[in-house]
Order: sequence, then C-alpha cells, then structure tokens
Amino acid sequence: MKRRSLLAVPLLLGTTPTWAAPAKTPAKPADRPRPKLIALDPGHGGIDPGALGMNGVQEKNVVITVARELQAQLQAGGRYRVMLTRAGDSFVALRERVARAEAAKADLFLSIHADSHPDPDVRGASIYTLSEEASDREAAALAARENGGPMNLPSGGVARTLVAMAQRGTGNDSRRFADGVVATFAKSGVRLLPRSHREAGFAVLTSPDIPAALVELGYLSNSLDSKLLTVRQHQMALARALRASIDAHFATAPATRKA
Repeated sequence: MKRRSLLAVPLLLGTTPTWAAPAKTPAKPADRPRPKLIALDPGHGGIDPGALGMNGVQEKNVVITVARELQAQLQAGGRYRVMLTRAGDSFVALRERVARAEAAKADLFLSIHADSHPDPDVRGASIYTLSEEASDREAAALAARENGGPMNLPSGGVARTLVAMAQRGTGNDSRRFADGVVATFAKSGVRLLPRSHREAGFAVLTSPDIPAALVELGYLSNSLDSKLLTVRQHQMALARALRASIDAHFATAPATRKA
C-alpha cells in the first residue's frame, strides 16, 4: 500500500491546475458633457406691451410664444437646459434680465423681439450685437427704443465701460452667433432685412461673460409680418431656425466649461 501511494504522487504533481479567468472590470462610461444653458429673453412684458401690430397684436405676447416654442425644441433633445428671463406676462427691468442670466451662468443669451417702423412697407427679420457705435441710424434708434432711452444705465461712462467689457469678453462669440442666425434664417426662407446683422448699444446685451444677441423676428407695423408672427406654423419655423443656429454655434465653439 505504501508503494502504491508513492507512485501516485507524480501523477498528482503533474496535473495542471485550472484557474478561473479574472473578471473584467466594466469600462467606466465617459462623462457626458454638461448640457449648455440657454437664456431666452422674451422682450417687454407686463405694463410694457412693446410694439403694437395689426388687430391689436402685442409684441410681448408674440415673443414669449416663440420663446416657449424654442424652449421646448431645445429641451427635447436633452442637449440644453433653458431659462426664460420672464416666464409670464410680467415686467422685468433690462439689467435684471442680464443679472438673472449671469446668476444662472448661462452659456448663451438670446433676446427675442418684434419691431415696428414708421414705413409700413418695411418687413423682415434682423439680428443685433453689442457695439458702443451703432452700425446705422436705424440700429441706434432701435436700441434707444428697446433701452427706454440712451442705454438706460446710470451714466454714459458706466455704459461705455459695460460695452467695452462685454466686447472684450464675448464680442467675437456674439458676432459669430449672430452671423449664424442670419445664415440659418436665409436657408430656412425667413425674410431678412438688408444688412441683416447690425450693431448698437443694447443694454440687455452688456454681460461680459455671456455671448449675447438680440433678434427682431419681423415688423408688427407691416401687415404681412404682423399676420405671420401670429400664425403657429410660422412661429414654429422661426423657433426651428433659431434652434438650428444654436446647434451650429456650439458645434463650432471652443470647448469651454463654466465653473
């Protein structure tokens, strides 16, 4: 029995043990980029109706309808968060609109308006960025109307300082976005003013940290524009064009992340 046991030992020692393969650690999913925060600023509101159109159309109602449609379209894809500087029919001062966007650390600010003109034949959309010197007299007059006076700020010196800070910080991005809106409107068949991208001293565009532009969707003083701006399909088409402009802006923008 002893001999038989010894002979069995080499057989046991020569057996190759079978080891279980180590379990693979699941790959850590890549961090999803933080959704961009878009600040939409429907102009006027409350006691301030804005421009008045045919059949009692009020600018404040037109622009918040388009802003809400744009908000829904932006949020649907999950790529954006959206804030409105006014969510209902309330009056919000211009500097308060800017302050709300800055406090939320918005990545883009878009003020939405509809214009009026002494000449009822003038029609078409346009977009504006900030400049201390207006690109033309019409842009200067529009800024004065929207500001409720020259910049509607404590003093001319303060106004110039705010404009200079905004232009240094975000001026190029603002202009690039505005040019993109013009291009997208043209592709989408939206009627545009000649020299569609203009500049002036809009108080609502003075954040030094947020690229900003102001879009005029058309002229409520023109019978055709006034009618179109109350048609649901046209409002949706304008929102689609603005959403496409925002998509294009961030597709080509340098990767940045706010703290």
